[in-house]
Amino acid sequence: MVPTVALVGRPNVGKSTLFNIFTQARDALVADVPGLTRDRRYGRASVGDGVYTVIDTGGLLGDEGALTAAMERQAELAMDESDAVLFMVDARSGRTSSDEEIAARLRRRARHVILVVNKMDGISDDQALAEFSPLGFDDPIYISAAHRRGIGVLIDRLESLFPPPQRVEASFEMDDGGDAVESPVDDEAIAAVDQAARVLPQEDVRVAIIGRPNVGKSTLTNRLVGEERQVVFDQPGTTRDAIEVPFERDGRSYVLIDTAGVRRKGRVEEVVEKFSVVKTLQAIERAHVVILVLDAQEGLVEQDLHLLSYAVDAGAGIVIALNKWDGLSADARASNRQTLDRRLRFAPWIPVHEISALHGSGVGHLIGEVDRVYRAGRLEVGTSYLTRLLERVVAAHPPPSVRGRLVKLRFAHKASGHPPKIVIHGNQTSSVPESYVRYLENAFREALDLVGVPVQIELRTGENPYAGRKNELTPRQEYRRKRMLKHQKKK
Repeated sequence: MVPTVALVGRPNVGKSTLFNIFTQARDALVADVPGLTRDRRYGRASVGDGVYTVIDTGGLLGDEGALTAAMERQAELAMDESDAVLFMVDARSGRTSSDEEIAARLRRRARHVILVVNKMDGISDDQALAEFSPLGFDDPIYISAAHRRGIGVLIDRLESLFPPPQRVEASFEMDDGGDAVESPVDDEAIAAVDQAARVLPQEDVRVAIIGRPNVGKSTLTNRLVGEERQVVFDQPGTTRDAIEVPFERDGRSYVLIDTAGVRRKGRVEEVVEKFSVVKTLQAIERAHVVILVLDAQEGLVEQDLHLLSYAVDAGAGIVIALNKWDGLSADARASNRQTLDRRLRFAPWIPVHEISALHGSGVGHLIGEVDRVYRAGRLEVGTSYLTRLLERVVAAHPPPSVRGRLVKLRFAHKASGHPPKIVIHGNQTSSVPESYVRYLENAFREALDLVGVPVQIELRTGENPYAGRKNELTPRQEYRRKRMLKHQKKK
């Protein structure tokens, strides 16, 4: 089993910085702002010879308030799941009452606790030891996460707690004749390794949940996962980062990405919120399928259209979840759905589901729709089939001629994995109007049942070997010229 390590401490002690070092990424937002991390974030860390699951948590404040309680609940869950806890404190600000309260909580848990004193720049080990020894944890580790000092010592401590698994290697001995003889190993272990090697890993379906603030994205994430993984609070901007939540359903692995709410550009003022918007856009770029969550009472507003346009340009599959549907009357439902259908006339291929993330109604069908959109995005079809389909589409509606010359579209093939891109080869394709390209997109989408997927059509023109050689003769003309000269010489 891969050991789990939780990073806990009060706000702004460097937990997210250390998380990024362990995971060798920049997934966690890092800024000099207390309380930036609010949910618990999971990452895979390959450090030294070991592999760990690392959990980044929000700061334990010790203050009163519903939002603080929700954040602390996330940290408590992370500590319950972990095999070891890295209790981080700030050497520059010294020991605080919050540190003492967190230490008391940790002592009540039967967990390995490593006291990590961060921000040790300009502070001696003896000074830090005198400051934090009353917390009651022996052998603290002194680091500077921002400058990556002391990280090796911390890794050595983790490896002493959780030794990396020993590799199974065949040893050799010498027999009486001096020849090498392989010593016996566990046949069942070898068979298990061989079996695991024959099973190809299945790709995780990456699903980004996007939308404006306070439309229910985190509630939907918790409902789909089946546990309280995200802080849910009736306040816009509760989620500040893009949090990845892996889970399984019916033997299929998914990674849900709960993103921060995106407001209109003119209303994004704080630096932290601007970083959150960037994280959301990056999550859309990495996702196979995007679930755009709308508030059923407000419908599809201008900011939702901007997000939808970005997802289409990124090539992600799209599903719309019309949340808080249960709070509408029958007349309001009919009116709001009619308005939504009218505003989505430019993309009738996007499926819409009415749900209540809070009560769970309609949520069960979302994963099935995500699977359907994901399969459409893979588009497993051969060149011969696409070419025959192209012939039928062109026969039904030929492309317009260019300066009296016919545009010939000869064959089609798939060019990329996800999203589907169909490349069509022919002549004079640069002159094909955009309206005909849209006709091809719609025709291929309908014929291939590409629901929820933006189809990309790329037209390519074959190179003319005689382009730029107007004064030269073609091979047939050159043959005729030589025959004529030969005939004249005979005369």
